[in-house]
Amino acid sequence: MDLILEGLSLSLTLESLLAISIGVAAGQILGAIPGLTASMAVALLIPYSFYFSPWIGIPMLLGMFKGSFFGASTTAILIRTPGTPAAAATVLDGYPLAQKGKGAKAMKMALYSSVFGDTFSDICLIFFASLLALVALSFGPAEYTVLIVLALGSLGMLSSRPAWKGVVAMLMGVTIGMIGLDPITATERLTFGNPELEEGIGLIPMLIGFLAVSEVFRQMDDSTDELSGRAINFSSKREDNRVSWPEFRGCIPVLFRSSMLGTIIGAMPGLGATVAAFIAYGEARRTSKKPEEFGKGSLEGIAAPEAANNAVSGSNLIPLLAFGIPGDIAAALILGAFMIQGINVGPLAFSQNPVPLYAIYGALILANLVNLALGFGLVRVSRFVFKVPRRMLLASVLIIASAGSYALRGSIFDIQLVFIFGVLGFIMMRYGFPTVPLLIGFILMPLLEENLRTVLLLASTYDEGILFVFKRPAFLAMTALLISIASYIGWRRRRHRRAELPTTDS
Repeated sequence: MDLILEGLSLSLTLESLLAISIGVAAGQILGAIPGLTASMAVALLIPYSFYFSPWIGIPMLLGMFKGSFFGASTTAILIRTPGTPAAAATVLDGYPLAQKGKGAKAMKMALYSSVFGDTFSDICLIFFASLLALVALSFGPAEYTVLIVLALGSLGMLSSRPAWKGVVAMLMGVTIGMIGLDPITATERLTFGNPELEEGIGLIPMLIGFLAVSEVFRQMDDSTDELSGRAINFSSKREDNRVSWPEFRGCIPVLFRSSMLGTIIGAMPGLGATVAAFIAYGEARRTSKKPEEFGKGSLEGIAAPEAANNAVSGSNLIPLLAFGIPGDIAAALILGAFMIQGINVGPLAFSQNPVPLYAIYGALILANLVNLALGFGLVRVSRFVFKVPRRMLLASVLIIASAGSYALRGSIFDIQLVFIFGVLGFIMMRYGFPTVPLLIGFILMPLLEENLRTVLLLASTYDEGILFVFKRPAFLAMTALLISIASYIGWRRRRHRRAELPTTDS
């Protein structure tokens, strides 16, 4: 207990609280800028953190990391422009709700869900770091392959009717995801001799083009009078600007399930917040009592991806603190900051010098509370910022989209891709093709291919061939889960099909 209190005292100083507040505020602002991911936000602050003591610089980094996730959801909800790829799933129900004048309600639901998911994963980090890290380390290419197939299976829940349009959209995303160099042989695929395509299609240009620019093109069809109106109309009704207790209570099961999914996925190196958000969204729609409301402004559709992608921010520190293995780029950057500040992580740290770990735990919980407090301020500011005429906002979105895509790699080609995908997204919306399956197929295709081909290469080294995967308990567990979910979905669809059959009077 003395060691715990000593560690908490390091994170409860006035300087540490001020550093956390500055980090969260900076993260919320930077996260709202398209193209600046959470990793980039942390990378921008790392050089400045070295000028402070460890218990000022490290809490500031952790605060920025957490604040950037909620900041990204602000523009995703209000102008259909996700600040980070992880906020792309929040667009699906956040933006339709904002179009109804309930943008403040959507932002507050996103804020509550972000803090809930963050706190859930931090608690899991504190109490179950070693256990969850062992589970994560037991996952290899075979288990990742099954997990990604499971995620792609959720496309059936996201696709609009008729189902073939969703399948076509998914195949388009898979095809676009194959552009670039072969991950094993490094040969060119679908590049058509263009050297810019050898690195593949960037996720940021694609998301901004499909989600933001396509929406700008769609709104340009409106009349001049409509374009002269306010960009975002916020309702004056009190119930449209707050999340009531019954509404929040109805989302609690979704928050717990999504936080668990995000925590598990975040503890597995290589998947990340974007995958967690889309998987949680698909699962929330599958289990919802009102799945028809998804895509039209469902609070559950906002709660699920926000809780999941924020839960990743805590759980990806699990393998870092328990074994010294970073779970993603942001965790690797934080590990670098730890090392430069002289903070050791790994199994020995828990027994030899646990005080810094307790201080980190305290800073994580405090950052969640500060994120909640400052988030209300960001909601208030956004209500005034987005009262400009809609034609001015549309022009600003195009400028921000171009700047955000260019900032990632400094490439004019990425700006061209933004507008190409914007036109493609506009055409898809015009003819009723869903864009979500395309985005999920694109995001997951490289991960699926890399892990599947790794499994096939490993199979060639075993006498029993591909059957070696059945000797792995984690693979058997994941396969059983996949079969169970597929069987349940099939049974549910047959039941609905029978219910839709016309009844004849005898």
